[in-house]
Amino acid sequence: MISSVRGTVVHTAADSVVIDVSGVGYSVAVPPDVARTAGHGHELFLHTHLVVREDALSLFGFATRDELEVFGVLLGVNGVGPKSALGILSVLTIDQIASAVEAEDDKPFRKVSGIGPKTAKLIALQLQGKLHAPAPAGASGASAPAGVSAQVIAALTGLGWPERTAAEAVDQVVEGASDADRASVQALLRLTLAALGPASKSGTRV
Repeated sequence: MISSVRGTVVHTAADSVVIDVSGVGYSVAVPPDVARTAGHGHELFLHTHLVVREDALSLFGFATRDELEVFGVLLGVNGVGPKSALGILSVLTIDQIASAVEAEDDKPFRKVSGIGPKTAKLIALQLQGKLHAPAPAGASGASAPAGVSAQVIAALTGLGWPERTAAEAVDQVVEGASDADRASVQALLRLTLAALGPASKSGTRV
């Protein structure tokens, strides 16, 4: 099992990256936000899941371990393959997935390309008790939990931003984020990526 990869980005596409690890290029399917922000020539670290088929070995990668774990849970649902699971995580945050499951609401999953009504219903039903919905707004303090901020900063440095730039961006985003977003690694990471933008890897303050 290849549980993670770290190396230099040598190619990017809309939904994948190629990472050179000690002279070996690994093609990894990733969510669009990771592919969009992975800079050519930059070092990238991804948590990965290896899917073994008779005709192929496929790697799927994520910026956070939380996303990787939810990916694995989604694969346990009847009718959900790795591409569909990646599609869900490309459209919905972990908190949105957990909230939909807790409410037995299959509508959010129907928005994902390739997920039909039957499969969407199965996701909402079969993931009961396997995911935890975010705490209601107001339940947390005015800042993000230290562990959440640290994971987001680590993910950003893995995507190529200097640690100082990443930390400053996270602090800035936290100030305007909702309590639910501050408590979610995935949500806070996406908000910070949006704030940094594609041209912010120079180390300058965002």
